Amino acid sequence: MDAAQSAPQEDVFRLLADAETHGMDESESDKVRRIDTHAAAVFLAGDLVFKVKRAVKYPFLDYSTLDKRRAACLAELEVNRAFAPQLYRRVVPITREASGTLALDGTGEPVEWAVEMARFDENKTLDRLAERGRLSDTLTRKLAAVVAAMHTRAKPVEPNSWIEAVPGFITENTAAFRKHGEREQGPREQDDRGHRNRDHDELFPDHLIDLLEQKSLAAFHRLRPLLAARGAQGLIRRGHGDLHLGNVAILGGETVAFDALEFDPIFASGDLLYDLAFLLMDLVERGLLRAANEVLNGYFAAARRIEDCDGIAALPFFMSLRAAIRAKVTAARLALAKTEDMTEDKDKLARAAKSYFKLALDLLMPAKPVIVGTGGLSGTGKSVLARALAPLLPPMPGALVFRSDVERKALFGVAETDRLPPEAYRPEVTDRIYAVLNEKSGRVARAGHCAIADAVFAKPQERTALETAAAAAGADFHGLFLVADLPTRLARVAGRGPDASDADAAVAQRQEDFAIGDVTWEIIDASGAPDETLAQARMEIARRQ
Repeated sequence: MDAAQSAPQEDVFRLLADAETHGMDESESDKVRRIDTHAAAVFLAGDLVFKVKRAVKYPFLDYSTLDKRRAACLAELEVNRAFAPQLYRRVVPITREASGTLALDGTGEPVEWAVEMARFDENKTLDRLAERGRLSDTLTRKLAAVVAAMHTRAKPVEPNSWIEAVPGFITENTAAFRKHGEREQGPREQDDRGHRNRDHDELFPDHLIDLLEQKSLAAFHRLRPLLAARGAQGLIRRGHGDLHLGNVAILGGETVAFDALEFDPIFASGDLLYDLAFLLMDLVERGLLRAANEVLNGYFAAARRIEDCDGIAALPFFMSLRAAIRAKVTAARLALAKTEDMTEDKDKLARAAKSYFKLALDLLMPAKPVIVGTGGLSGTGKSVLARALAPLLPPMPGALVFRSDVERKALFGVAETDRLPPEAYRPEVTDRIYAVLNEKSGRVARAGHCAIADAVFAKPQERTALETAAAAAGADFHGLFLVADLPTRLARVAGRGPDASDADAAVAQRQEDFAIGDVTWEIIDASGAPDETLAQARMEIARRQ
């Protein structure tokens, strides 16, 4: 018999919810806060947090015995110390004492186990910051760099085990959707032909469950050779595994991921873009497309793996699978809330489950690849336009932006805002940079994604080469050449903060003498506000589609 059966978990939960257990007096009882998930009960008490695994068993998780819960606690401690050593302290027993009472970290027989963590301000998690509209471009770029650094440290795993497991993830999701759909609605009446009547309010409609499974399996089989190639390149690794906004916090000014997945090494492993996909999906589901695009581009800029230009072909599938898993987990949480009559907003959980499920389907819709060139002299605002336009191009979360200034800094191995010497701008170096822009944009387009090449494009042959790269990739092409008068350009260059561009007023002045030649791209008047420039660009792209 499981020793925990002599002390039902609700008794343990009452102990941990009691202020006296944590050395507080009764007047501080409201300072112990309980948070329930489908797999754990978490108690926030003073400066500490205690997390108890629920005695549950799902197809993807088994905490059904005390030994399994202890092993999971130890695994959680080990895994998360690699990501957030400042938070994870120890595994502590809940014991039954000789008197028959329960005690936290007592000397009697352990009847339950908890992970002890240092508490931090819950309002500093990224989901809370997102709810308050506090996810700035600076923060999302910093987040992207942190994730890229985490992935650099991650250890490669044997790739075939994960690849072979992916179809099982899909079929497990399908089974869970059917189960929770039935639990949500109960038996449904049949019409006079024996067909079940469809309830428009059902959690997961049967025909859409079938459609999602079919599309997901088809996408997997199409991408399987790519996944095998990325596995051979060492890009399938043991990552975080549960990298959504609620599991990332700002601690002491640093971005810290916590609560990494511990219960199954296969679930915690995967293609590095699959790990990233959870963050991107979470941002997209919240309607934060710009933030999602900033994370995507920031990650690519920090990771600097040319292989990811091909690997992005799998990103929509990865995001869809993450959304489906989130829908499944949210439905499980809803079922638990109903069973245990929790105070959680059940209607909110139902809406969230439906939203994730719909997103999983939407992400599998094919998109026509497009390459956009944003050209113009320094100070015309082409980089501002590229960043504003990128989230608006399908598929979600938008286009990859390849900027000549960033590529040049990377070529010389310096930070984006470090200034380069004049020899870094020799013609042969510039030719190399344009070749990189063309190669990356073409590879991304061949992968079925959209790309924006951001550079001056002062020479006709530079513009023609990008058009040729788009044609070779089978992508639509839109060339946008921005113009503005010299005083406007000089004012913008002078007003820049830290930036990848080294162009100053002298450079902007010299560019007036450039022989730009016949410009066949669409001329965009960029002398006005950035929103006006974006509106013109979108209108020109729409007109030519």
